[in-house]
Amino acid sequence: MNTKLMTVDEVATYLDVPKSWVYGNWQSQGIPFRRVGQGLRVRPSDLEKWLEALAA
Repeated sequence: MNTKLMTVDEVATYLDVPKSWVYGNWQSQGIPFRRVGQGLRVRPSDLEKWLEALAA
């Protein structure tokens, strides 16, 4: 399994929102980030599941 984790920059681009929005809202919105060192990362599949749950 060689799935690249997405960074905050990549998530912001994917969601078409500013990076500051992602940083300011990831916890309250429930974006499934994990801390890796000092950064935040998310599996693309987890981000897709989160988006699907928002649409439901």
